[in-house]
Amino acid sequence: MSSDLVMYEEEFQKIDEELQKLFQQASAKVVFLVDKNGQLIASAGETREIDTTSLASLTAGNIAATGGIARLLGEKEFTILFHEGEKDNIHISLIGQRVILVVIFDKRSSLGLVRLRVKKASESLVRIFNEITSKAEKDKSEGKLDDSPFAEISDEDIDNLFK
Repeated sequence: MSSDLVMYEEEFQKIDEELQKLFQQASAKVVFLVDKNGQLIASAGETREIDTTSLASLTAGNIAATGGIARLLGEKEFTILFHEGEKDNIHISLIGQRVILVVIFDKRSSLGLVRLRVKKASESLVRIFNEITSKAEKDKSEGKLDDSPFAEISDEDIDNLFK
């Protein structure tokens, strides 16, 4: 799958519902879904006090750095990361080699509960992203998706614009 993700409204709703469900069932503070480039896709929970843009970017960097460590140790990848803090904990998991699921939780929850709920949510998210991929491939083969929104603009059009 290319790094550019085509998001459809129907699938975005399913992703949002899955994150809301995970947020509730894991007793989390916040749940994020981030692409590997560090772009926030969706979130659920108490996001007001969090710089979501920075968190998304740093999470993707964390996954990339951990991937480098994995390769040094002869592993393909570490798919789950866990950081424990004084007040908050963060569980990060790579979903289907495509997106990063981040769950921030405190003492209201436990690592065991979060891991169990993330496992179930991951299965659903993989199915949703497979739907997105097949839909995008179908649209591309039918010519519904141009490679670029600027594909029909010629150099002559640009020159005329700035004359």
